[in-house]
Amino acid sequence: MAMPLGGILLLFLVLLAAAAAGGGGGVWAFSSSSSSSSYSRIGEQPLSLIGIHRATVGIDAAASVQASPRLLGVKGEDTAWVTVDFAAPHASDGDWIGVFSPSNFNASTCPGPSGSDSGPVICSAPIKYQLANYSSDYGKTGKGTLKFQLINQRQDFSFALFTGGLSNPKLIAVSNKIAFANPKAPVYPRLAQGKSWNEMTVTWTSGYDIKEAYPFVEWGMKWSPPTRTAAGTVTFDRESLCGEPARTVGWRDPGFIHTAFLTDLWPNKEYYYKIGHMLPDGKIVWGKFYSFKAPPFPGQKSLQRVVIFGDMGKAERDGSNEYSNYQPGSLNTTDTLIKDLDNIDIVFHIGDITYANGYISQWDQFTQQVEPITARVPYMIASGNHERDWPNSGSFFNGTDSGGECGVLAETMYYTPTENRANYWYKTDYGMFRFCVADSEHDWREGTEQYAFIESCLATVDRKKQPWLVFIAHRVLGYSSGFFYGAGGAFAEP
Repeated sequence: MAMPLGGILLLFLVLLAAAAAGGGGGVWAFSSSSSSSSYSRIGEQPLSLIGIHRATVGIDAAASVQASPRLLGVKGEDTAWVTVDFAAPHASDGDWIGVFSPSNFNASTCPGPSGSDSGPVICSAPIKYQLANYSSDYGKTGKGTLKFQLINQRQDFSFALFTGGLSNPKLIAVSNKIAFANPKAPVYPRLAQGKSWNEMTVTWTSGYDIKEAYPFVEWGMKWSPPTRTAAGTVTFDRESLCGEPARTVGWRDPGFIHTAFLTDLWPNKEYYYKIGHMLPDGKIVWGKFYSFKAPPFPGQKSLQRVVIFGDMGKAERDGSNEYSNYQPGSLNTTDTLIKDLDNIDIVFHIGDITYANGYISQWDQFTQQVEPITARVPYMIASGNHERDWPNSGSFFNGTDSGGECGVLAETMYYTPTENRANYWYKTDYGMFRFCVADSEHDWREGTEQYAFIESCLATVDRKKQPWLVFIAHRVLGYSSGFFYGAGGAFAEP
């Protein structure tokens, strides 16, 4: 709910794998072991520390910012390292470099009427930042060099030098523009189980509207002729969100999200796939080449290895956004999963996915961070307070932890086999497991639609075929210490 867990819940990998291999049975209940957001916070969303609406502009001819190389991803890469050289006539500890995308972030991009003297001069937060004094000699010489890792996010980039700290930023220099060779390229595939046990879905992001290029997945087993399956396309706009910062300084165009359904899979077989877009002239823009193993059939007795965790968030490999050390364990958990991926069959990330908190660019950053995992094994998510909660939006809790996202990002960026995307609960079968995934951010008291779902999911499993029945929800279900859990509806130990 608020506290990142790092790798603690990876212990469940050992427990569940042993259970599946050893037979027997049981009912397991998992929740994210996190604290109430009103009680404890490791740190605020780093981008929220920037007073964008208080920003002023005072371009200084003696200040400069240069970024290189200017063209990224010339060999099809979707990440690239950029060197930023900068100088300021009066260096101070509060100076910082922000990465803006799109590259144009002046007042002309502000929503609503432009040209108002009283309006803000900058209306969008950067996608990341570093303090200028991360470059060790900057304070002495007024000159510095920083390295940034950029990912393909469908738009060009520029780098801006600010003085005045994060609270009262003053823009004094802006760099040249840089861009990926194909900013619209299909990227960051994420697998998820479909509504049937032998169905896999592939979701990805691109800059192509379906009117510009036709999305599809080419897939099949080795030595077999490949099949092409068309994908559906969705997106959303600023007005689809519920509040700020998601609708204001945190807004960034999400591009287009595509999902294809690969059906009638043979159990346990390895399949190869690649995502693509067919242009009007028949040319195809391809993504990378991947593979996955199809799920086992329900009741199959074999080693089935499951990872369940929550509250991971994202972090930057270049050290950006670490003003408050918000997600120190995120990369550790991600890298541990990647390292052991050959021993993992399915992953459940049970809420508090990115901690974007209304800064839309962070969802791209997260999907890129976990792409080595999500492109190879099903990555099933659940809703948490940092995805869903917003006053008067339909969430059970009226907090503001989603930063105005009110579930839209989670429901769009990742596929789950729900009956209704707005009601984020579902069941999925995997071999000897039945997973009942609840949505703790919606009412699940007796008499509600979700209560009926939970009752049905638990009652309809065939325990002879699937002895392991796992109930999953984001919020803490019971506690023996920490009185604040009770405020969220958890039960105290007798």
